Amino acid sequence: MKTSELIGTTLKIAVAKADNRQIRKGMGGSIEVRGRTEDGDELPEQWDLWMNWNPATNWEQGGPIIEREFIHWSFPATPHGTSPTIYLAYQYQKGIAPMKGPTPLIAAMRCYVASKLSDEVEIPKELM
Repeated sequence: MKTSELIGTTLKIAVAKADNRQIRKGMGGSIEVRGRTEDGDELPEQWDLWMNWNPATNWEQGGPIIEREFIHWSFPATPHGTSPTIYLAYQYQKGIAPMKGPTPLIAAMRCYVASKLSDEVEIPKELM
């Protein structure tokens, strides 16, 4: 899939892959990743801790990635009094082309995936 078109489950999976996370399909078709310590280290194998993964809608998950990777976002000029409908996310130091999205988190996670994986990503069918 094109990174610029990732949304929903495909974006969750791609961000997990870009972040070198262990991924599994959870109950109800959700995407889960294996927990990590606050420092980002893998937990001991005997700790079977998995969490629901939504970095493109959950600031507690997507926010630390944005900060760590120095991702910035903006939105194109909009008429006065209207809300932006497209956000742009950038990684200046990596020279990644801006990624668009309907929210800052979606744009930023697409940018992150592009910086780590590429403009196209393979999504495992067993996780869909």
